[in-house]
Amino acid sequence: MSGDEHRVTDLARRLGEALLERGGMLALAESCTGGGIAEAVTRIPGSSRWFDRGFVTYSNAAKEEMLGVSPETLARWGAVSEQTVGEMAAGALRKSRAEWAAAVSGIAGPDGGTEEKPVGTVCFAWAGPGGTPETQTLYFSGNRQAVRRATVRAALEGLLERVSRGF
Repeated sequence: MSGDEHRVTDLARRLGEALLERGGMLALAESCTGGGIAEAVTRIPGSSRWFDRGFVTYSNAAKEEMLGVSPETLARWGAVSEQTVGEMAAGALRKSRAEWAAAVSGIAGPDGGTEEKPVGTVCFAWAGPGGTPETQTLYFSGNRQAVRRATVRAALEGLLERVSRGF
């Protein structure tokens, strides 16, 4: 296991401990990571006590059908937008038994980027009990795999931070 994988596994373990301490369950809504965050979470033995489910919604149709993302949001802002991931996180909570959720959508590359949204652009949303999702856009460098790995790590870091402080 590489140093980065160890770090991700440690983040997932610490997230699980924080969720268990608070008695909360987690749901994930992933696009550009294709289930990579869920894979990191389920590396942890006993994660079924705090991980409810994950949604891999790569297409816009999947985002609409599985998570209830508005077609108007997708048309106006695009799949890679804070507006879309906010709706993805809220949808993951509505469609699960979780109190906590994270959502990601981005452009991992090697193509698909634009001047406005270059390759490496990733939008994140984190939602907790009773709260409006918090969103953020980050920009990662490197190849497709590097962008995806950085996205998994940042999503887990954001979740751990918010769960630890109670959102």
